[in-house]
Amino acid sequence: MDDIVVVTASRREEQLLNAPATMTVLTAETIATAPDQSITGLLRLVPGLNTVQTSARDVNVTTRAATGTLSDSMLVLLDGRSVYQDLFGFVLWDFLPIDPTEIKQIEVIRGPASAVWGANAMTGVVNVIAKTPRELQGTFVDVRFGQFDRSAPGGSFDGGGLFSVNASHAAAPSDRFAYKVSAGLLAQEPFRRPTGTLPGTHTDYPAFTNKGTAQPRFDARADYDLADGQQHLIAAAGVSGTEGIIHTGLGPLDVQRGSTFSYGRLTYSRRKLKVQFFVNALNAETPVLLQRGSDGAPLDFLFENQAYDVEFSNLHLWRGHHLVSYGGNYRHNHFNLSFARASTARDEGGAYGQDEIVLSERYRWIVGARVDRFDVIGKAVLSPRTTFLIKPRRSQTIRLSFNRAFRAPSFVNSYFDTTIVNSVDLPGVNGYQFATQARGNDRLKEERLTAYEAGYIGGFGRTTLGAAVYVNDTQNMIQFATTSIYTSASPPVHWPLPPAVLDSLAAEGRALPSSIGYRNFERITDRGLELSADVRLTAGGSAFVNYSWQDRPRPSGFDIAELNLPPSHRLNAGATVTRGRYFASVSASLVGRAFWQDTLPGFDGWSAAYTLVNGSVGVRSSDGQMAVAVRATNILDGNIQQHIFGDLIRRRVVGEIHFQF
Repeated sequence: MDDIVVVTASRREEQLLNAPATMTVLTAETIATAPDQSITGLLRLVPGLNTVQTSARDVNVTTRAATGTLSDSMLVLLDGRSVYQDLFGFVLWDFLPIDPTEIKQIEVIRGPASAVWGANAMTGVVNVIAKTPRELQGTFVDVRFGQFDRSAPGGSFDGGGLFSVNASHAAAPSDRFAYKVSAGLLAQEPFRRPTGTLPGTHTDYPAFTNKGTAQPRFDARADYDLADGQQHLIAAAGVSGTEGIIHTGLGPLDVQRGSTFSYGRLTYSRRKLKVQFFVNALNAETPVLLQRGSDGAPLDFLFENQAYDVEFSNLHLWRGHHLVSYGGNYRHNHFNLSFARASTARDEGGAYGQDEIVLSERYRWIVGARVDRFDVIGKAVLSPRTTFLIKPRRSQTIRLSFNRAFRAPSFVNSYFDTTIVNSVDLPGVNGYQFATQARGNDRLKEERLTAYEAGYIGGFGRTTLGAAVYVNDTQNMIQFATTSIYTSASPPVHWPLPPAVLDSLAAEGRALPSSIGYRNFERITDRGLELSADVRLTAGGSAFVNYSWQDRPRPSGFDIAELNLPPSHRLNAGATVTRGRYFASVSASLVGRAFWQDTLPGFDGWSAAYTLVNGSVGVRSSDGQMAVAVRATNILDGNIQQHIFGDLIRRRVVGEIHFQF
């Protein structure tokens, strides 16, 4: 544990023991042996993280809060470059152009980090750190192929297929220059959709053609060290494609083939100074599968977004016991969205400063803050942080912290604008159609989170123990909700029944919405506890166990029915053994039931608790040039539905062959 260095907590290198935030680090060793090789699958084993998969390509992750479709409160980075989609603030995980074999480590901040990272780092940060070209030298090819069960209960076996291939080449032709190129493709057929009625209701699941996914990608990077050995340049660029189903508050959207997310990055560093410029560009088309527009034709959303970001950071040691870090960024977005024509641009910027005061060998005090300004809210937002570290011993740290973080309204939150034609069965009238206006709100306030936390991390020989207890108070949470309904005083066009029927439907909780949109909800309080233990059993054996408890959110000023509810209990455990050329790994996750209300109206309900058991075994050739592995998820073949509207996910078995040339 003493040798684990992280960069995400303070935007600079520091020991994990001295980080001012609760963190989990997934190392390259952990990643290489894990049964689930996807980044989101790896994150399932982190305490405090809720991970939900709803389709072959749609996954959402949230820290210390309920997860949902289009989760937008966590910042995700690839080598320090933000990859969230500025138009809505959510993350498309399949747009990370990296294979697990190229990852050095994944750093997870389990809690707010706006004090250095700004907006969207409200509930946590995930930073995927790639191996440098020098660390990855060689030519590698990885082929994965497998099958998953999608049989209906009592029916004949139906297997879905998946295939992926990744190739990379990295070299260092000189002491000052190194480069890497990589390309890959993942293709997977769809999971099985639920049929019949929503559990506990008489509401039928809607029928639509489910889709699998195909995800091509390409990435390149070049590193150059100047002659003085103190200045470094990095140039990188890549593109990722995807297709498949994404679930939203308007129901499922079908991301079309040819939808891409590309980037370019230039980084200059000199000693502790770092300056970086990058551009992210999204181009996508996503027809809405279950909703039609005012013209009766299916809605078809077109996305085009370019984000330009320039940032810097620096570090100074002052008077021997002040470690002062500071930096800032400016970001400009250009949008061309078919469903939000009222504006085309957005500007934001911020600056931060932090002082780590070494009071003695036992005590450290970290104080810092960041100021951000978004043109959409027209004011500056302050995000302070203070953390007091107590070190009873060199290998133990007690952490007491206070944080404030925020999320600005997204572009879609502010400017969404479309008309939806809904259909409802009425007494004596089947399939009555009525229009609902979907509107953004340019007067939204920023979401604000105030967090109080006490944490501990300590090493005892081969065992590392961790604990954290927190209270999060969120104000002005932005939610998509009904903003007005049809009544007898204002019936929809061509209403076929007496107007009083509309009032009766509203009294029964089945009101017909005349408009839906975004609004701020007053306040939510979340509390939780996280415990973890990691044990190095032998030189080649390790085990872990962690437990997370999340209290039911406590809303103020609105009904709890407006919220998703996270699982109250999550338990993860696992073990890995490496012996010579062989390795094996097993893990188990127990996840409690959760409540969902974030898709189509009327599709609210509880997903059942589930147990997920995964395992992997592998062997490397004696010359190290080849490795073969079998990785299985959901070995018990449970019929798992992680979201009440999501797909049904059963056993998956994948064979893997790794070549090194």
